[in-house]
Amino acid sequence: MTTPAIETILTEDRRYPPPEDFAAQANAQPDIYERSFDEFWETEGRERLSWFEPFTQLYEWKPPYAKWFLGGKTNVTYNCVDRHVERGLGDKVAYHWEGEPEGERRDVTFAELQRETTRLANALKTLGVGKGTAVGIYMGMVPEAAIAMLACARIGAPHTVVFGGFSADSLSDRLHDMECEVLITQDEAWRRGTTVPLKRTADEALREAPSVRSVVVLRRTGNDVPMTEGRDFWWHELVEGEPDDPASCPCEPMDSEDLLYLLYTSGTTAKPKGIAHTTAGYLCGVATTHHYIFDVEPDSVYWCAADIGWVTGHSYIVYGPLCNGTTGVLYEGTPDFPDKDRWWEIVERYEVDILYTAPTAIRAHMKWGHEHAEKHDLSSLRLLGSVGEPINPEAWEWYRRHIGGGRTPVVDTWWQTETGMIMISPLPGITTTKPGSATKPFPGVDAAVYDESGNEVGPGGGGYLVLRRPWPAMLRGIYKDDERYAETYWSKYGDVYFAGDGARIDEDGDFWLLGRVDDVMNVSGHRISTIEVESALVDHPRVAEAAVCGRNDAQTGQAIVAYVTLKGGEDGSVEMLEELRNHVARKIGPIAKPANIVFTPELPKTRSGKIMRRLLRDVAEQRTLGDTTTLADPGVVEEIRDRAAAEATEE
Repeated sequence: MTTPAIETILTEDRRYPPPEDFAAQANAQPDIYERSFDEFWETEGRERLSWFEPFTQLYEWKPPYAKWFLGGKTNVTYNCVDRHVERGLGDKVAYHWEGEPEGERRDVTFAELQRETTRLANALKTLGVGKGTAVGIYMGMVPEAAIAMLACARIGAPHTVVFGGFSADSLSDRLHDMECEVLITQDEAWRRGTTVPLKRTADEALREAPSVRSVVVLRRTGNDVPMTEGRDFWWHELVEGEPDDPASCPCEPMDSEDLLYLLYTSGTTAKPKGIAHTTAGYLCGVATTHHYIFDVEPDSVYWCAADIGWVTGHSYIVYGPLCNGTTGVLYEGTPDFPDKDRWWEIVERYEVDILYTAPTAIRAHMKWGHEHAEKHDLSSLRLLGSVGEPINPEAWEWYRRHIGGGRTPVVDTWWQTETGMIMISPLPGITTTKPGSATKPFPGVDAAVYDESGNEVGPGGGGYLVLRRPWPAMLRGIYKDDERYAETYWSKYGDVYFAGDGARIDEDGDFWLLGRVDDVMNVSGHRISTIEVESALVDHPRVAEAAVCGRNDAQTGQAIVAYVTLKGGEDGSVEMLEELRNHVARKIGPIAKPANIVFTPELPKTRSGKIMRRLLRDVAEQRTLGDTTTLADPGVVEEIRDRAAAEATEE
């Protein structure tokens, strides 16, 4: 008998078929799954994008490298901006922007987006930027961040966006690796009523990024920042007098496989991986998935509450929605500033009908209480989405009930920086959804679950998620590191993409994601995923959030350590500890009972809301803490360490 790669023992029986009225008008109808792979992507490629020269070959697959829409020439900014203006949609709002300081708002139309993008593109040309010139972008959530990306794409300059919460070292690593010649940043950003010193951080980073010769600085807060003469330019001064007529800066015809951007993602080594995404395949993939999965309509107001600095922002705030001519919402600040109902105020103000956010944000709102949402009219919402990590069934239920009014479909999506586009997701007019399941692969996506030996795991079994066929938005490699690309994604199973995530497929053929393979715990020979234990804990009515990791144990190999935040700021107790251990035993089985539970008011999260489990592993193993520079609040992990030490002393 072979030991399963990952055991799965949590069950979920709730089912939600699509509402009949939603299904009747949905963009995706059942026959979408009957379309052949080639016909589906050929049609989407020709109809979803506008081409300067049509493609002559759909794709070429020479593992581990793919090319898509060969022979075609197009331009991303033309597809996202210019063609909409040419079609008479210039007055349509591209972004409703909400600054963090209350009352600071702006509507940016497609015509304005075209003018501002053209002016900046012309200004960048004066700095020597042209086709192939690498540009770095280090900004907050302001419309100019999208404008900077589109200006680069307009003239064929590949960009790398670095999340505004990253440190100087993280920024310099990325600028240096891509050999960026220009950096676009801003004086400061707003966060929770205080300022984040982006320009000062950029100056520090530039000491280790010698390729950068020019810096463009957007004035956001207006506070004084250092400016280096000859190198640094104020955005507003640089674009002054530059023409905004698109004819003054025509969109550069780009080959389908020309590099659009690099996005760096952390790896097992200290050096971040530069994930390469190219032009046409990526744009077709994100626009197609955005259209069908979010069921966008011509009058939709769509809000992806992520940051532009992450791949979710690239694909589903900027490129996918704009390609489809969709009105979006951009919000600069945090969900709880100045009050915990800020998001719901925004939904009400702009009559948002589609909301896409992360499970960590949903669990934060659960912890604060549904009464904040109840202050506002959320009846405009007709679809909810989840992204970033597997969602606990109870968080999924809370989201649907308290935000969606118990009537909206919820699309829980699985994808990665590397995949570029959503790969597994319900189609809201077709799929019967299940709390916690990403359900079915998107049409044309061939996903499976393998065991350690590369055998496909049948229904009910757990293992490793793989993708067996190329897709348009897939990464085209790791920048300047072919060997690392092949080793990371293609060495485990040969010509099959190894996602690095655990998954299982149920009796209906639906996928359940189990988190990163690195987060699987080996307890007495049982390989248990952290997400299942976390879901069992969050199922308890008094638990707001939970994070789980393994620590070395002489008897069982690894023991389960749980970090738990209770609702309403409640403190933990010995009685609650035992109650939670027994609750997990009832939901999953005695093997999954946590050996230790640490009660904490907050969990360590990045600025994007992801729980940093590696730091929790450091605490559990009593090791020196790893890099904490991306934490939203570095003090949280110190408090957890103190609590864990105190509880260990009491034992």
